[in-house]
Amino acid sequence: MAVPDFQSFFKPLLEIAADGKEHSMKEARELVARNMNLSEEDMKEMLPSGAQTKYDNRVAWAKSYFVQAKVLEAPRRAYFRITERGLDLLKKGYARIDIKILNQYPEFVEFHTMKTAAATENTEQETLQLETPEETLQKAYQSIRGDLAAEILDKIKSNSPQFFERLVVDIMVALGYGGSRLDAGRSIGQSGDEGIDGIIKEDRLGLDVIYLQAKRWDGTVGRPEIQKFVGALHGKRAKKGVFITTGRFSDDAVKYVESIDPKVILIDGRTLCELMIDYNLGTATTAKYEIKRIDTDYFTEE
Repeated sequence: MAVPDFQSFFKPLLEIAADGKEHSMKEARELVARNMNLSEEDMKEMLPSGAQTKYDNRVAWAKSYFVQAKVLEAPRRAYFRITERGLDLLKKGYARIDIKILNQYPEFVEFHTMKTAAATENTEQETLQLETPEETLQKAYQSIRGDLAAEILDKIKSNSPQFFERLVVDIMVALGYGGSRLDAGRSIGQSGDEGIDGIIKEDRLGLDVIYLQAKRWDGTVGRPEIQKFVGALHGKRAKKGVFITTGRFSDDAVKYVESIDPKVILIDGRTLCELMIDYNLGTATTAKYEIKRIDTDYFTEE
């Protein structure tokens, strides 16, 4: 089964705290997972950012919402304990506890209104919220990034072959290869060998080199094209190569490079655009949003 929405963790978390004792988040995550029969595969599912598992994130937000509703309290970092309000909530015997039920508490309404004011004024829609705020933010970011990557790829394809050669130089230098940009620029397009478009330094000293193939394609690059490149590498006794295209690589081509020597890296159009975004090539930052957490050391009194 997939990881349930974060409101599904509300009642199980409160039931763990029903004994009135302090409980750690580590303990809670283990108990909830066991009680909900979540598999190891479910537990490993990551957020879009790849920084945290979806399960850990949703349990943490469930606890955070309960603290805001004053049904749980946080006596110390990564621990929680039920309050009198929380015990009263459990006694009501709800089959499921969700945001709609937490809206009976003024403190929670104030918190949730402040959190959602910029997003929606529809209370009914808020009660159907399935993702944590962090998940929603990350998905929005990934969506914006995906649209940007598609726009970048269109721009690359509409420009000249000379522009694409310059772009290959820029991305390789941004990744730390090629020595200076001037050195790298002299290397691209100078080889003239079949299947090789350029030679670039792996490091500033040129202790090793990387052979490049850069092709503007609209369709799929198949295994034959990659084999031609690999054959050229063998002719040079080369150990490393990078094949960059604006198109896509076939599954057969991808499987082929996984089992050969020399080492060949394939960079398709989408990956190229992702690298451009990561290394600020052809893109500009319009806004930054920081996600912050409480610094518990600041609030600790000696």
